[in-house]
Amino acid sequence: MTTTRIEHDLLGDKEIPAEAYYGVHTLRAVENFPITGVSISIYPDLILALAYIKHAAALANHDLGLLDDIKTTAIAKACEQIYAGRCHDQFVVDVIQGGAGTSTNMNANEVIANLALESLGEPKGAYKVLHPNEHVNMSQSTNDVYPSALKVAGYFGVMKLLTAMSVLRQSFEAKAEAFKDILKMGRTQLQDAVPMTLGQEFSTYAVMLGEDEQRLREALSLITEINLGATAIGTGINTRPEYAALVCKHLRELTGVPVITAPNLIEATQDCGGFVQLSGVLKRIAVKLSKVCNDLRLLSSGPRAGFGEINLPPMQAGSSIMPGKVNPVIPEVMNQVAFEVIGNDVTVTFAAEAGQLQLNAFEPIIAHSLYKSVNHLQNACLTLAHKCVDGITANRDHLRRTVENSIGIVTALNPYIGYTNATEIAQEALVTGGSVYDLVLAKGLLSKEKLDDILRPEVLTQPRLV
Repeated sequence: MTTTRIEHDLLGDKEIPAEAYYGVHTLRAVENFPITGVSISIYPDLILALAYIKHAAALANHDLGLLDDIKTTAIAKACEQIYAGRCHDQFVVDVIQGGAGTSTNMNANEVIANLALESLGEPKGAYKVLHPNEHVNMSQSTNDVYPSALKVAGYFGVMKLLTAMSVLRQSFEAKAEAFKDILKMGRTQLQDAVPMTLGQEFSTYAVMLGEDEQRLREALSLITEINLGATAIGTGINTRPEYAALVCKHLRELTGVPVITAPNLIEATQDCGGFVQLSGVLKRIAVKLSKVCNDLRLLSSGPRAGFGEINLPPMQAGSSIMPGKVNPVIPEVMNQVAFEVIGNDVTVTFAAEAGQLQLNAFEPIIAHSLYKSVNHLQNACLTLAHKCVDGITANRDHLRRTVENSIGIVTALNPYIGYTNATEIAQEALVTGGSVYDLVLAKGLLSKEKLDDILRPEVLTQPRLV
């Protein structure tokens, strides 16, 4: 039994592993781009998106009488096998590649062609029967297949990220409810400010996430506009006039993604604005989540010599030398994901800017950067929710004592004792170490009953008529 087969391209003959479903174009790409050692199969949503597009194209070409029943059925069956998870390991080209995604497109064409040949009872590489370019790639170019696949795959990934963000938001909402009666000091510039509740503090994190879910949905709408039917540069050369609408309809039905054909295919083929917008929103999410995690690390710092206001669930021993030390490892990992996403946004920005004339050749690095951001944010949101936020507890007594001992509560007394008296109380408290509460009583500025009424949590943490 032979271990290789011979395939031919414009550069000549080449031996292909006999069992491989990919072909000569894919193998040359593997040899040409030994960059990351990571293949496109790391992104299963991209593999699915490519198969959906090839399936939709076959159906559209069949509708137009360009592809016969036998070939259409064989291509459709091959794509369905890929949907089921078969041959994902055959998508072997590197995630970073030259050629504007041609290697990825040809990898898909060859795998689908050989799967289709197998279903027809033909050997791999029998391209006279069914050809990767002539039939699987009919009415297509890499320049419309690849960006459209990136958008469909991006849609799949963002929907999963939205679900993860919702889970995290609900975790913060649950803590906001659980902590709604716990009084604490708010801080500005790391200095005592005025009282608030711990529930109010956690509710802001939920609101921040909810806002970003909306921004992400807005960005998602921009990547549902695709350029299938554009072929090489957007003029639709080698397609029928009806093809673009037909292939979009079939893709929409196969995927459930609300894709639409771009109104100007020449513009859509060269413009990466949708990717830039999406990347910017991912950066916004990362920045805000990182800020939240900075807060969680600060609020839980200590446990004795720091803020010590909340307790994060202990996840692992924190030191190889300091016994008993437990670190805030889950917020730390979210911080690091955020740093990566911010860097990925810079990459997307430069790659989009570097496009020239009718095509952007750098969409592979745009895709790699976006998918890393989406996938890692999704995983990090779920990790933060389940391994950190859900298990946070509050140090109620400590929080109450910090409010009672804080100079900051004097602000709440301004309307009752005046700014001058409040300033004098604050200064004396700082010098003597006494509490604002005791000094106000000692000077007879307010009765105990009035002071206690003013310092109730529901009074201190919301507007009130004096």
